[in-house]
Amino acid sequence: MDKQLNPAKPILLIDDEKAWLNSFGLILRAAGLNNLVLCADSRRAMSLLAEHGASVIVLDLTMPHLSGDELLPLIVGEYPQIPVIIITGLDLVDTAVKCMKLGAFDYYTKVSEEERLIAGVQRAVNFSRLRRENDLLKEHFLKDTLDNPEAFSAIVTHNKGMRAVFQYAEAIAGTSEPVLISGETGVGKELVAQALHTLSRRQGGFVPVNVAGLDDTMFADTLFGHKKGAFTGAEQARAGLIEQAAGGTLFLDEIGDLSPLSQTKLLRLFQEREYLPLGSDLAKRAECRLIFATNRDLAAMQENNAFRRDLYYRLQAHHLQIPPLRERLDDLPLLIDYFLEQGAARLNRKRPAWPRELIQLLGTYDFPGNVRELKNLLFDAVSIHKTGTLSMDSCKNYLRLRRPGLEEDSKELPETQTPFAGLLKLPSIREAGYLLVLEALNRAKGNQAIAAEMLGITRQALNWRLKQVDRGD
Repeated sequence: MDKQLNPAKPILLIDDEKAWLNSFGLILRAAGLNNLVLCADSRRAMSLLAEHGASVIVLDLTMPHLSGDELLPLIVGEYPQIPVIIITGLDLVDTAVKCMKLGAFDYYTKVSEEERLIAGVQRAVNFSRLRRENDLLKEHFLKDTLDNPEAFSAIVTHNKGMRAVFQYAEAIAGTSEPVLISGETGVGKELVAQALHTLSRRQGGFVPVNVAGLDDTMFADTLFGHKKGAFTGAEQARAGLIEQAAGGTLFLDEIGDLSPLSQTKLLRLFQEREYLPLGSDLAKRAECRLIFATNRDLAAMQENNAFRRDLYYRLQAHHLQIPPLRERLDDLPLLIDYFLEQGAARLNRKRPAWPRELIQLLGTYDFPGNVRELKNLLFDAVSIHKTGTLSMDSCKNYLRLRRPGLEEDSKELPETQTPFAGLLKLPSIREAGYLLVLEALNRAKGNQAIAAEMLGITRQALNWRLKQVDRGD
């Protein structure tokens, strides 16, 4: 399987010394930066840039034909977004200052320590990545559209908050940095992780694993694998999930449940991008994208020393927060249709119609289990329904057990009694309509789409009624 290129756009090395180009290229590849273009003739630099692009340029100053200080302003003028690192055999302060004024990102001598050179290139790669992601985010939010909506087809929504999550996912999909996905149980974190993998267009597979309940040995064996004879019962070697996900994405769910020792092992993987299978002295390189998910508050955990602070910050190169269902109640009609269709198909039945009052009923519930809980609730309702229209009895019984007071809320008024029976003076039609709108908004917790469903009007009609009152009409 082909290795994933890192970074996505190549690092262009320009130096007339072929021996240095090759040796420094090997050093960068050993550090995991394997997408390189080598140029030993500075006259070809601009054509290579036009052909391949670049995330970072490493440029030698002293070269025949076209020197580095001649080439630098050409690059900065035509490609100002690409950071340029100057490399020279001479440690001259004046030259360094001149290069920085011309737009160089950084300046090193060839006698600098190897670690400093690698760190400098990595810093420039990260800078280039962040700049590109920022540009992509601006573009997405200004357009307020998605470039690849099909990647999110498994997630049923038209909620603005969810669309913002999708736009951010599109902007970061091509990077190799880790992603943390936070959200309550049942909001669809794995579906978002799968969408990220699809958007990344990685050649390898999507490999999910739930790390909750794994002890330290099981965690290491699951991720890193083992050699034959590594422990009692290890009769043959086994590849870990990191190796199985090579060229693809490894998704680790419930990361907040890791023990301190397992957190340390994971931190070492981040720092070195290498791991040791159990029983092996030969390190292997991690060639997969890492995505993590949690339903726990890692920020609070690291403050209480329950989660390593250094690991917490490394996890958050990118962070997606998935809103709970109670904050996207405008998705209820879509989700009800979708899950009723799914449930009926599994039972080989015709999809039932559903009463408008179902939106009002479900809109008053907090759904701690989120979309997964709604799905199970509706599947159960479909399995026991007998008429053309879905009965609300099963939903009422389900919610009654979880929300005390539903019985009283659902009682119908006697035929001869109305909400206005105890009033000495009746409100005007306009006042009564406004109060009814306010009550619907209160019950819908401010969500205008749900309030409109409760009242049997469109959202536009509800907005119009509110504006009439604001204008005093």
